[in-house]
Parts: sequence; C-alpha cells; structure tokens
Amino acid sequence: MRPYRPAEPEHRIGRSPHGGGGRLFVGRGIECAELDELLWAVRAGGSRALVVVGEPGSGKTALLDYLVSEGSGCRVVRGSGVEPEMELVFGGLHQLCAPLLDRAGRLPEPQRNALRTALGIAAGPEPNRFLVGLAVLGLFAEAATERPLVCVTDDAQWLDRASVQALAFVARRLISESVAVVFAEGGPARVPELAGLPELRVPGLPEADARILLASVLHEPMCEPVLNRILTEARGNPLALLELPKGLSSAELALPGARGVPGRIEDSYRRRLGALPDQTRRLMLVAAAEPLGDPVQVWRAASRLGIEVEAAAPAAEAGLLEIDSRVRFCHPLLRSAVYRAASAQQRRDAHQALAEETDPEAEPEQHAWHAAQAAAGPDEEVAAELQQSAARARARGGLATEAAYLERAAELTPDRARRAARYLDAAQATHDAGAPEGSLRLLSLAEAGPLDELPRARVGLLRGQIAFVNRSGDAARMLWEAAKDLGPVDPQLAREAYLEAISAARFAGPAFSPATLGMRVIGF
Repeated sequence: MRPYRPAEPEHRIGRSPHGGGGRLFVGRGIECAELDELLWAVRAGGSRALVVVGEPGSGKTALLDYLVSEGSGCRVVRGSGVEPEMELVFGGLHQLCAPLLDRAGRLPEPQRNALRTALGIAAGPEPNRFLVGLAVLGLFAEAATERPLVCVTDDAQWLDRASVQALAFVARRLISESVAVVFAEGGPARVPELAGLPELRVPGLPEADARILLASVLHEPMCEPVLNRILTEARGNPLALLELPKGLSSAELALPGARGVPGRIEDSYRRRLGALPDQTRRLMLVAAAEPLGDPVQVWRAASRLGIEVEAAAPAAEAGLLEIDSRVRFCHPLLRSAVYRAASAQQRRDAHQALAEETDPEAEPEQHAWHAAQAAAGPDEEVAAELQQSAARARARGGLATEAAYLERAAELTPDRARRAARYLDAAQATHDAGAPEGSLRLLSLAEAGPLDELPRARVGLLRGQIAFVNRSGDAARMLWEAAKDLGPVDPQLAREAYLEAISAARFAGPAFSPATLGMRVIGF
C-alpha cells in the first residue's frame, strides 16, 4: 500500500486571522466574506446582529478571532460563556459592559440604576429586565458614538440566562447605532433566546480542505485507509482533524470510534493531559474550576495547594493553556476534559482553595459556590451561605441562579425538614425561571421530607400553577383545592390561589367554569 505523504498546505490555506494563535485557517472564504460585510455595514453607520452556529470544534472561535482581528477602526469588546459560571447572574453581561461603564453616566437614571444593580455595582430593588435591556442598548449606543462597537460573545450556550436574555433583547432592537452584536453557539441544544436572529452556519470542511488541515499535523507518512478513517471520524470538523491524530498509533487510528466527535476530541485531550506532570495537571484543574479567567485568583489558589509557578510551562509548551493577563484554554472542550478527568476529591480540593482565596464580603456568590462545590457532605453553614446568595441573586433578577443555589443548598442541608423546605423554595424559583419540568422534579424531593401544613399547601399550589402553564385541564381544580388548603394557614396566599383558579377555569372553557367547580366567585 503506497503511504499518504502530507502535502504542503500553504498552497491551499485560506485567510488566517491575526488572533488565531498561529493555527492554520483553511477554507472558510464564504464565512469570512459574511463577517467582512458585517464590519463594512457597521463602519457605514448600520447595526447588525449575527449568531454563528456550529458543532463544538467546527471553527466558530477561529471565525470570531478573524472578526476581531479585522475590526480595525472599531471598538471591540469580547466575552465568553463558561460552563462553571452559568449560575452567576449577569456574569456574561458583566464581561461586555464593564469596559464601557465610563459611558453609563449618560443613561437615564432608571436605566442606569437597573444596570448598576444587575451588575452588582450598587444595591437596590430587583432590577426590571426591560430596563436592564434598555440600559445595555443605550450603553452600546453611547459607546458607538466615538467609533463603531463590535460585541462578540463566544459559547453563548454557557451564558447565564439573565445575560443572554439582555443581549438578545439588544440584538433585536439594533437599527443604526453602528453596533454589531455577534454570538457563537454550539451544542446539542440551541439557545432559545437567540431564535430568529440572523445566522451564519459553520458546516464541516469539504474533503479537500479537510485533507489539507489534516496534513498540517501529520509528521509521518500515513497509509490511505488510516487517513480515510480519520477523515470519516472527523466529518470535516477542524478541531477533530487537528486533535484525533495526536497520541495515537496508526493501528489505533484505524479502529472505528464509538463516541461522537466532541467525545473523541475530549478523549484526545485526556491523552495529552496524561503526558503532563502531576503539578501541571493540578494547576489546569484549578484554572478549569475558576470561571472568570483571573490569573491572580488561579495562582493564589494554586499556591495554597503547593503548586509552583513552573507548573505552567509544560501546559503552555503543549499549546493547551496560557496564563498571562488572562487564563485561556486552547478550547472549551479542554476545560471540560480537565475537570472531568480529575477525581471528585481533586475537584473538591481545587474549589476549596478557590473558596479560601475568594473574599466572602466582596464576592459572596462566588465564595458560596466554590464552598458548595468543595463540600464533601452535608454542611449547614455552607447551605445557609448559599441560601443568602440565592436571595441576592433574586434581588438582581437572577431567577435561574437563585434556583441553582437553593437546590445545592438543599442537597447540603443536614436537617430533613429544613432540606425539604429548601427544595420547595428551589422548586418555586425554578418555576419562576420558566422551567416547569425541573420544578416538578424538585417538588418530588420536597415531598420526600417532612412538611408542615403550610408547605404542603404550597406544594399543591405550585403543582396547580405548573399544570396551568402546561395547559392541563386539571389546573383549575388543582388550584382550587390548593386555595382551600391554604385558607386556614395563609389567607392572603389563599386569595391569590382562588384568583388563579378562576383564571384557569375561564381559560379551560365551559367544562371547567367556576360554577362546575363549586366556586363562589364573589365573597370567597
């Protein structure tokens, strides 16, 4: 069998972004042209919104690098969703807005106050989501009066929900502010808030381009069947083409893979991690557990674990992790691979070190979350801290964050009755955040513990509210029964439940009218 010899890729290489970290940028001429058009429109005084869509490793980040590198004459702000930060309310929005806050003084006072409260800069009542969205829109427009503004957000599927809602609100209301809002998202599930925005789909590379990219990382001749196996496994995914050949023999590469492309890429990263010194792997775990990419925080936590500064060098030499002014993994899948490859105790140790280096007064939510991830078993002190952080999250409008904190607080609660109460609160917050299925799961956990009369009635009320949202024909009856149970223990809540039952009966039609349910509409 004649071996395949790598071709010289330079003759088929397309445009290369300056910010691409030296990686080859094969093909993607159509995608680059669309990004060029977006920049031209913004420089000409227009505004654009765009969602770059593709599977993990398809090259979305490289295209964003290209957009940033070509944005001469524009002010560029860039953020990224990070999986561990999904529960930090408005964490994603803070990345984009923080560099622009010098313009916030020009916003109307109600918008300015809502934005400052949402970002945790000032205390205040729960911010109105509409005002937060208007404030971000106004802030972007103000920043663009000096020069066009390009806002880039990678891995939008990992943004906290409050941030993605605010940014999607802005993206739908851009007209002629010289602002571009660009998202990249990938994964099995789409981000519902971004539905309907203009899209740039990033498909797999054609076979000819895939061969060129693969040739760039092959250092020895490879027979055609093995080459074809890699091309088949990668399905044109650029990151897979770059990663799958690393650390495997020709015989291993010839075997068909049982896992999908993202799983195979993570496997490749795990093999490369195995070749690194122990201290380097531990340093990378601390970096993976720290969601903000703060090098000072990472080094302080690493020092607590006895990790020396020299541990960073092997990761940098392998092209896996850079720590300078920011902490940057070469790809989000590597962050996931690092975290999952560690043992449960290693992860707890990393979070414990980060918790000890996080000021609970200045950053209470981050401290509570790290402390919760470090807990090996029930811990009332940590659970109470999480409950306080949940209240702060609700005050800032972070209902999904509140729900996540309350659920973890319940898991860590030693007392059965208090645990059940926290599960009930978590179920209510989850319902308020628009996740009825998750709320039903938490309600089942709440019912497993001892509940007093009022909490039991609240369970019935919440089940009725979820049924109403799901358009169940039983919603009116369930709400009516819950209202009757609430009457002796919470008359005000009972009144609200009766009103909800009447509304549900009216929506259900004649079969479930107030009369058929025995409701006295007046005087209940």
